[in-house]
Amino acid sequence: MTSDNEVYVGRYLGERVVEITPELVREYSEAVDDHNRWYSGESPFGSAVAPALLLHSEVYRTLSWYLPRIYGNLHARQEWELFQPATVGDRVTTRSLIVDRYIKRDREYVVNEVTCFGEDGRPLNRGRTHQSFLLERQPEGVVVDKEREKRADRRFDVGEGEVLEEIAGHAKEVTLEMCRRFSPRKSYHNDVEEARKLGFPDIVVQGMMPLCFLSEMMSDRFGEGWFAGGRMNVNLVNVVWRGDSLTCRGIMREVSPEGSCQRANLRVWCEKADGTKVVVGSASAVVL
Repeated sequence: MTSDNEVYVGRYLGERVVEITPELVREYSEAVDDHNRWYSGESPFGSAVAPALLLHSEVYRTLSWYLPRIYGNLHARQEWELFQPATVGDRVTTRSLIVDRYIKRDREYVVNEVTCFGEDGRPLNRGRTHQSFLLERQPEGVVVDKEREKRADRRFDVGEGEVLEEIAGHAKEVTLEMCRRFSPRKSYHNDVEEARKLGFPDIVVQGMMPLCFLSEMMSDRFGEGWFAGGRMNVNLVNVVWRGDSLTCRGIMREVSPEGSCQRANLRVWCEKADGTKVVVGSASAVVL
């Protein structure tokens, strides 16, 4: 038998009802500097829609799924499936479940799946968060420093192949104010001393932030086909530090049939001003 607080595959972490208010949408927009006109006015779905990743951190509402070794823990991978947007004024139910736990090199990973449901019970989106924890506690000190990303093994190729189209998002400097808006609760995501307690030399920008930047890029390019049918599967490969400037980019590799529509398949990444990749992976959207 498992105990109530054990981290095991199949453990249900409960549900929560969230009202999608204009204020909630505005807080998101200000935190990531994404001011899509569909968030406050008419959209292809009728009324104003919520940003696709508005509830990006619902997975962190409770940390009871974390392993006890939080020293040096990192968000390692993220998957998103977008089925239908929530509209402003909706009441969304979120449900959280541990769906995997595995070991890779010197870290152990726990995967928490959060599914958001509309008022009619229809799934709106699903996210799988892979959080990594050190297998053994390291000696007190820095677990990941700012020099690590300069090593050859921290360089990531976006691959070769046919390029049908290149897209890019806006360059954004991640300020302390953005960190505090995006991660309001005091933590290593907005406080230097908290970061040092967990083995980091500076504020570690929450991994969901560059993913929201990627979502904005895909929203700008594919519009309705991202909000209803978008997918993302990415690895968070280097740490984003407070003060870094980030730009998201994508290369469309192919367009494949999907019913009466088509699906655009892209290689996507987010990089710092010096070209250091912080997120790499794939994304796709419906082309109407």
